[in-house]
Amino acid sequence: MQPRAEGQIAGRYANALLGDLGVSRSVSEQPELHPAQRWAHCGGLALTGYPAAAQMCPVPLASYADGVVRALRAVCPESPLNTLDGAQLLGERAALAGYRRAGDIAPGGSCRLLATADGWLAVNLSRPTDWELLPAWFEGAPLADWPAVATALRQRSTLPSLERGRLLGLALAPLARAPARPVPWYEARVRTAASHAQRGTAPLVVDLSALWAGPLCTQLLQMMGARVIKVESTGRPDGMRAAATGFYDLLNAGKASLALDFSQPPELGSLRKLLLQADIIIEGSRPRALRQLGIRAEDIVHENPVATWLSICGYGRDEPAAQWVAFGDDAAVAGGLSQVLWDCSRRPMFCADAIADPLAGMHAALAAWCSFMQGGGRVLSVALHDVIAYGIQFIAANDADENRARAEEWSGRITPADMAAPRPRAPLGAARALGADTHAVLATLVR
Repeated sequence: MQPRAEGQIAGRYANALLGDLGVSRSVSEQPELHPAQRWAHCGGLALTGYPAAAQMCPVPLASYADGVVRALRAVCPESPLNTLDGAQLLGERAALAGYRRAGDIAPGGSCRLLATADGWLAVNLSRPTDWELLPAWFEGAPLADWPAVATALRQRSTLPSLERGRLLGLALAPLARAPARPVPWYEARVRTAASHAQRGTAPLVVDLSALWAGPLCTQLLQMMGARVIKVESTGRPDGMRAAATGFYDLLNAGKASLALDFSQPPELGSLRKLLLQADIIIEGSRPRALRQLGIRAEDIVHENPVATWLSICGYGRDEPAAQWVAFGDDAAVAGGLSQVLWDCSRRPMFCADAIADPLAGMHAALAAWCSFMQGGGRVLSVALHDVIAYGIQFIAANDADENRARAEEWSGRITPADMAAPRPRAPLGAARALGADTHAVLATLVR
């Protein structure tokens, strides 16, 4: 557990991450804005609370984002990351989509904190198929809207509703405190003899992820010099492509696009051959998704002993949590952030926009790059829940009275001039069309 001192949080956080990863490099102290000011400047404060009033979060999430970027610079000092604003990455989706804070409704609108008979449950219905699962969840007739879901849930207890919903594949999370035990922000599962060899060339990254966390991870790796090939299913491409906000282009410009039909054995064979040549593989789904296609991370790393396979998921690779669906908003609730805000306000609310997504993506990039530099040979896991829980524990934010006092003190440091809306970076161009590079990739890399 780290001390509660508020000075140099970004630097201390960067060095803690590098130490966890076994990296001898460190970042030096440098002037830092107070974490409350960084949170206000990046738009986090504008996205947290109810419409009539913002709510300060006493966990220094913006400073953590700055710390991850400082750690990335330490391990790749010649990259364009020197001009990257880490905290800015937390609010880019909201900035492009025009999201606003809405208290117990996440800024994106698909996740809500709903009262149960004995507590609160975050319910994320972001996919059309989620609504189709509601009759099975409540063992009744279809429910047409959110008020009907809220009415049905108020009559049920939290734990049985949570367990049944997760078995059905719904993204749910109880409003609860972060785990009392220390939570690692990443886990390493497989190490081969090659893991001690130093790597120096630019890595080939195969990006099997979608939406936010994984694409942000691979974009950061791209900025550090990696060649990134984004792999999508022809039948189910990255859902962010359909958004008209420009967010997909922002995260994926410059990546090669490979589209494959996963129902065809020859095309799955091509994917496997590509994975056996990769230095880093980023997976953004539950582990069973690829296992059902006959692709196991452990087998790939065994056959390609210099590879790093990194899985970004909600709750890690251990059963049964590996089967639980999660997105950024509900995973942040599960990690304890909404409980911290409850401590401060006695009201249910979300913290910014799907905050676990960008934080997990940034941490994943650091873990993947460090593993590559150390020789690979690992299966790594970065869980959205664990990144949030680790951040809460880093500043010892598990005491209700201390959380409330810190939020009040931090709020007193903010002036109207500090308040800002989230803002996106300028995109580097348009992302490649689906499958635009399939022929070239198969011809040059898959033989």
